[in-house]
Amino acid sequence: MDGGRMVRVLAVAGDVAPALNDALLHDLRVDVLLAAGDLPWDHLESLASAVDAPAAYVPGNHDPQTGVGTASGPRGFVNLDGQVLVVGGLRIAGLGGSVRYNSGAHQYTQKQYARRARKLLRSARRMGPVDLLLTHAPPLGLGDEPDPSHVGISALHGVLETLQPRWHLHGHIHPYGMHKPDRQVGPTTVRNVIPWQLIEVAPHADTSTAAGAGRRA
Repeated sequence: MDGGRMVRVLAVAGDVAPALNDALLHDLRVDVLLAAGDLPWDHLESLASAVDAPAAYVPGNHDPQTGVGTASGPRGFVNLDGQVLVVGGLRIAGLGGSVRYNSGAHQYTQKQYARRARKLLRSARRMGPVDLLLTHAPPLGLGDEPDPSHVGISALHGVLETLQPRWHLHGHIHPYGMHKPDRQVGPTTVRNVIPWQLIEVAPHADTSTAAGAGRRA
């Protein structure tokens, strides 16, 4: 990647945004498309086709279960859940799902999420500095809500402290027309991306030779 180049990331979550039509998507000049969960897969596939850029997602608590013998995810996207991968020149860590509040898919107790977070951190140590953390839910106490289905994830505080990414992007908490301010945790800007945000990210290092860099998933 050229020194000093900013990567333009379109992040979407939660609500379908009619404003994201083909004309606007063309004007945004998107380098990477990220989805933080709870959007129809056909909508995500349409966005991926329109921007023609590397795309990745983490599942939300309203998304179908994925895995062997189940749905494989939206076409054109790589599933970042529990992984650290290079996508479009950015090193991105991902954790999907929310706190458990019923028997639906992609829900975890705080203890289960803590185990998933530790596994992610072990993977991250092998990959080098992370540019961006993509999750469905926010950290506990940082932009979450008090009702049982929208409590944040305690283990994400440790993830942020260890990885110190430039950005932490999430969904899950619907603004319902209200402004959701960014939160700052050390060097990390935590942002609710519902329904969509365009963010310019400066990569930590050259990742152009890493597996999967610059390729559509």
